[in-house]
Amino acid sequence: MLVCHFLLLTWMLLSVRVHSQSWRPCTDLLPLDLLTRALPRPGQAPPTQVQMVQSRGSRGLRLGGALVTALSFPTSQIFTNCDYFPAEFSLVTTIKTPRLRQKRNEYIFSVVEEESDSLLLGLRVSENSLHLLVTPPGVGGRSRLSFKDVGLDDNRWHTLVLAVTGPYVTLTIDCGLPLELKQVQSFPSALSTRGSRFFIGSRRRLRGRFSGLLRQLVLLPGSDATPRLCPSADPGLAELSVPQILKSTPLMPDHHGPVYPYEAEARVTRGNPPRCSGPEQGQLWFNAQRKGLFICDGLTWRTLLQNKERLDYVEDYQDLYTSSETFDVEVFSIPSEGLFMAAANRDSRPGSGIYKWRNGSFQLYQNISTQEARAWKHFTIDDKVFLVVANSKEAEPELSVIYRWNPRRRRFLRHQTLETHAALDWEAFQIHNSSFLVVANHRRDSNHNIHSVIYRWNPNTKLFEVNQTLSTSGAYDWEFFSVGPYHFLVVANTFDGQTTIISSTVYVWLNGCFQTFQSIPTVGATDWETFQIDGRFFLAVANSQKVSERGPSLYSINSTVYELNTLTQTFIPFQDILTHSAVDWEFFTIGDEKFLVVANSHDGSSYSLNSVVYRWQGYEGFVPVHSLPTFGCRDWEHFSTEEGSFLVYSSATSRLSKVFKLRTY
Repeated sequence: MLVCHFLLLTWMLLSVRVHSQSWRPCTDLLPLDLLTRALPRPGQAPPTQVQMVQSRGSRGLRLGGALVTALSFPTSQIFTNCDYFPAEFSLVTTIKTPRLRQKRNEYIFSVVEEESDSLLLGLRVSENSLHLLVTPPGVGGRSRLSFKDVGLDDNRWHTLVLAVTGPYVTLTIDCGLPLELKQVQSFPSALSTRGSRFFIGSRRRLRGRFSGLLRQLVLLPGSDATPRLCPSADPGLAELSVPQILKSTPLMPDHHGPVYPYEAEARVTRGNPPRCSGPEQGQLWFNAQRKGLFICDGLTWRTLLQNKERLDYVEDYQDLYTSSETFDVEVFSIPSEGLFMAAANRDSRPGSGIYKWRNGSFQLYQNISTQEARAWKHFTIDDKVFLVVANSKEAEPELSVIYRWNPRRRRFLRHQTLETHAALDWEAFQIHNSSFLVVANHRRDSNHNIHSVIYRWNPNTKLFEVNQTLSTSGAYDWEFFSVGPYHFLVVANTFDGQTTIISSTVYVWLNGCFQTFQSIPTVGATDWETFQIDGRFFLAVANSQKVSERGPSLYSINSTVYELNTLTQTFIPFQDILTHSAVDWEFFTIGDEKFLVVANSHDGSSYSLNSVVYRWQGYEGFVPVHSLPTFGCRDWEHFSTEEGSFLVYSSATSRLSKVFKLRTY
């Protein structure tokens, strides 16, 4: 009996040892390029209606809405040692998704059992959401984990890393902050894939096929792929494994690979620019007359390549007489209508003027009744065009107004009123798929330390609703900007009731709201201007006057350009520039040259001053190159037409505003 027990124990130990030595994972623990595996191999014809599309400088595959056969391959090609899907894994995908309608779901990929057509695993995108679908074995139901308000369907490139570890699922978008959700049950450890196939861009059926562009789809078993991709110089296009066909030159493809239909999203004209709105975002336009290549950003055409122009001199072009003093001008385009300018005029009657560029000059187009208007802001939501005015006149209640462009009447009509307090500025911006407005409330009666308000667009009511309030001190201006995946707001605080020597605040968007990022000392700050030069991020503040309880007011003081230091993650002073009650900065480019122009408004004795154009000269910073005589200058705007490049300034002390032409060579 003892011999039998000894032999049995020996056999069991040997069995365990042999089993432990022979165990292997179901697949390699290396990145598995699912998109490349689904594409035809060298020598094979490309699938029907698969197109290679270059959009916003990068290529992706459009899988087509009526493919005869969906892109797919058997799961047994990668699960060679057993049939189970890994319990811990990462999915990496780079997609560009157009705006999706409500209740529309599109599959990025799926694993489907061939005989029963049952979905085992799927990743799909819908309006502003991403969903992971799993059918656990033996449960009899399907689980769905949804990441909401992620803003993927904005027609821009995004790289996603979806990491699954036990009950936790983490989503990282464009190397930003990870979003983590916990499942009720852990991902199944024995999800059998026997007799199933991977389907790329579909769920096997015609319905639910991915309508966007797919550039990358990679499965990494056993680990989180985020450290392999991030940080990245271009987080929206971070790469783990991209098919070679999307890296090759489309007109000279790999000699052994299939040739795909190629689309470059380009337009060629000699005259006026083509339409540029949401649907055209990412398209290219070649202007044969100006020998320039431009890309549509959804609002305007941005220069990519152009015959190199250099600024020669500035000439007086148009005297623009407005109905009363003008505190602000806003230049904007309306698709299929042309170029417009809104002037914020002091007097209520006839109000503020909307001007249209006709025959090479601005001409009055529409009058809108305003109450001591201080600023206009143009913005679009779902291709609808809006203007919002900051009314500053003391009244009960104080109301600022949003106007909406009516295409049939071809006029701006009142859309919504919002209560404000001596409003001096509006800023409009988007985060993911949400639209926001923020108002600079300057004071309430004699109290300058009040709240400014952020409003969020409600797509159901088609109205703006209060989203967040921020404490400000004599708020004068707001500026929104983004650095990589992070979104910022900076306020120009002017006066706290005692002094103008106070701090202005930079806020960063975290966890669905704006939180303090940095306080910057300013002196009567009236404007912030943000811009980039060669990958460097700058903020320029216009300091207007030094006022304190002791000593006289000073108007000739330094305004400062700050640069973002990526090591300390703060804005640090880059250059001080002497200004005279500066109230505005405007950044613009001519060819490869970068410029800043300042609105000098007062030196303590006169409003007749030179406003100065500064040119970027690298290590030297901004160097003065042109002095432009102005009177009570309040705001600068740069714009371009077929006639060339222009600057327009508004005067807060005179009815005369002026347009200057920038002569180039």
